[in-house]
Amino acid sequence: MPLLRAVVLPGLGAIIAIAAAGRAMRLLGGDDPREDQTVRALQAASGHQPDDVEATVATDTSDLNERREPIDRVTKPLSWYSGVPQTIANGAIWCGVTWLLTRDLRSAVAPAAVLTLETACFVASAALVGRPRPERVWRPEQPHATSSFPSGHTAAAFALHGTLADLLDRHGARGARLLAPVLRYAIPGAIAFSRVYRGQHHLSDTVAGAMLGRWSAAVVRRELISS
Repeated sequence: MPLLRAVVLPGLGAIIAIAAAGRAMRLLGGDDPREDQTVRALQAASGHQPDDVEATVATDTSDLNERREPIDRVTKPLSWYSGVPQTIANGAIWCGVTWLLTRDLRSAVAPAAVLTLETACFVASAALVGRPRPERVWRPEQPHATSSFPSGHTAAAFALHGTLADLLDRHGARGARLLAPVLRYAIPGAIAFSRVYRGQHHLSDTVAGAMLGRWSAAVVRRELISS
C-alpha cells in the first residue's frame, strides 16, 4: 500500500498528464508545429539543410564543415552520451559507486529507481501520444521508433543527474554546492539542446521530458534519499 500511494498512483497521474498534453499539442499544432521553424533556422545557420535537400543539392563541403564544426562537435557526444545503453550503464555504475562510498542501500538503489520510474512513465505516455519526429530537418542519427513526445533522452538525463545531485546534497559531499546545479540543470539542459539541434525532437518534447525527469527525481528524493 505505501508503494501504491507513493509511486504507482502518482506515476499513473504523470502518464495521464503527459499524454493529455501531448495529444493536445498534436491537436492544436499538428505534426509540423511552428516551434520547428526555430530549429530549422538554427540548423540552417549552422550550415545544415534538411536530409532530403542535402541528398540532392551540391555544396561547398569545406565551407560547410567549417561552419558546422563547433556546434556539431559539442552536440554529437552529448546526444551519444544520453543514449539508452549508455544511460543504463551510467545508472548501474552510479549505483555501485554510491554503495561503495556510502554503504547506504537506499541511496545506492536511487539511480536505478529513478531511471525505472522515468522509463515506465515515458514508455506509457509516448505510446498514448504517438507524435511523429520533426519534418524537414537535418537529422544525422536514425531516431528511435518511439513517439517524439516526450523526449526520453531528456527525461532520463534530468532524472538521473538530478538524483545524483540529490545524493551529493544528502551525503554532504565536498563541492556539492558547485557541482549539484551542473548535474541538475547544465548537463541535462545541454543534452536537451543536442536532441533538438540534431533533429530528433520538437522543442516541446524536451520541455515535457525535462518536467518528467525532474518529477521522477523528486519522487525518488522524497521516498529514498530524504527519508
